[in-house]
Amino acid sequence: MILKVIVVDDEPLAVNVLKNYIERVKELQLEGTFSNALDASTFLRDNQVDIMFLDINMPFLDGLEFLSTLHKKPFVIMTTAHEEHALKSFELEAIDYLVKPISLPRFFKSVDRVIGLKRGLGNGSSDKDEKPSIFVKVDKKKLQKIYLEEIMVIESLKDYIRIITPTAKYIIHSTLSSFTDELPGDNFLRIHRSYTIAVDKVSVVEGNSVEIGGIRYTIGRSYLSDAKSRILNDLTD
Repeated sequence: MILKVIVVDDEPLAVNVLKNYIERVKELQLEGTFSNALDASTFLRDNQVDIMFLDINMPFLDGLEFLSTLHKKPFVIMTTAHEEHALKSFELEAIDYLVKPISLPRFFKSVDRVIGLKRGLGNGSSDKDEKPSIFVKVDKKKLQKIYLEEIMVIESLKDYIRIITPTAKYIIHSTLSSFTDELPGDNFLRIHRSYTIAVDKVSVVEGNSVEIGGIRYTIGRSYLSDAKSRILNDLTD
């Protein structure tokens, strides 16, 4: 499956970043880049497009105004330096909202969602059966797909983190705070300045520690009250 992609953004640096990311995904084919919505609109009238990466602040017509004029939309992924337009973007049926500077894992998470949706539409099913996942860069050239349901613990290693699953451990260049922010808060919980855990993987709670996969992890003093309440509620549900 090849998905045709366009980028609509008047910032050359942002366009180059997206072009580089797009080239790393074998399912994506870049059809063109446009510095304003008017040129993109002309292209859309005459060409099939599956995914459009759309900036908000552009000359002539901003991204949200442009999106509101489209009757037949491709999958639209907003790209902007401003967080405050997210609600309006989703009201206009954007599939995702990426805040610049866009990280490679966040880009892959968004694209993977669209690929899942397209596959679902192609076989008559929905995306509900697609397991949520992320791509992480484990070396200079390799991107590893990890299903969120497999993650047990994320451990801080200063400028790196270790992602622990039942079958493997992955070390990537990221901070624990920024990586945790990308995870769904309904299951992942920061319990220490060095640990984020998957709540549903906790098997034992004792004192100021939890056990996951046979290993004890300390809950930090400032996290203790909220963490134990959250974990115990999950264990008793």
